[in-house]
Amino acid sequence: MLYRMLSKLLDYPDEGLAGVLWELRLRARQGTEFEAHERPAVETFVDYLESLPLTELQAAYVATFDMVPEHSLHLTHHLFGDDKNRGPALIDLTEFYKEYGLELAANELPDFLPLVLEFADQLDAEEAHMFLSQWTKVLKQLAANLEEARSPYAPLVRLVEDRAQLVKAAA
Repeated sequence: MLYRMLSKLLDYPDEGLAGVLWELRLRARQGTEFEAHERPAVETFVDYLESLPLTELQAAYVATFDMVPEHSLHLTHHLFGDDKNRGPALIDLTEFYKEYGLELAANELPDFLPLVLEFADQLDAEEAHMFLSQWTKVLKQLAANLEEARSPYAPLVRLVEDRAQLVKAAA
């Protein structure tokens, strides 16, 4: 459930998100998904989401992630940019998902962080950790880029990065 919640928070804000903010806040405060040191980041982010009208949140999301390549939530973009080698990486990731029975919609790229997190949430804990650990360097750079821009999304990406690093250290 942890990765599904982070996926929802990092995805494009819509009416569905607005309808579950109370649950996300409750889980951040009382649930077992988050460690004590992670809870403030999630609660602060929920505060941010509740502080603005949906249209402003959507505009801020687009300005953050769609207009600044260094903030892209498409993880392979940080490895390859628009280089021709990105295509095979996306194909490999799509094939990996298919091995687990996940079929993507025609317009979905498999490296979109909310999708990556949604997929990780469907795996058992060890598999999820191993899957996410491959993205540690990208998550670190993305979090640093968002921190430099003082984005409210930075702590969430840092939380995902920290979880991926914990796994890498334990492996």
